[in-house]
Amino acid sequence: MEYTTKLQDPMLDELFEAILLLENMEDCYRFFEDLCTVGELKAMAQRWKVVKMLEDNRTYTDIVEETGASTATISRVKRCLNFGADGYQRIWKRGMDKRQPGLELTRVMSDDKISQ
Repeated sequence: MEYTTKLQDPMLDELFEAILLLENMEDCYRFFEDLCTVGELKAMAQRWKVVKMLEDNRTYTDIVEETGASTATISRVKRCLNFGADGYQRIWKRGMDKRQPGLELTRVMSDDKISQ
């Protein structure tokens, strides 16, 4: 089944095609460092950490303490997990199936790699 979205447009298609060309972690660091601000990368990394913690049935309190995410961000991520496009679940499941320790996007935000 092919996924359809209201967001689809030619510029997004080109961006996603470029992302699909990334071959390794170094490509990811270089591409996303050029593409996004530090704040945008931190926000995405934080959301991915929230996904992992929600999937591990962690409490909002634990998630706030460990990630610094607001309860509004946690709620938004949870709503996407429950009623979204299944993007988080698809990638989470692939990571769990392959047991890929490198799946953590939080590595992108290592303080020794990127500074404000």
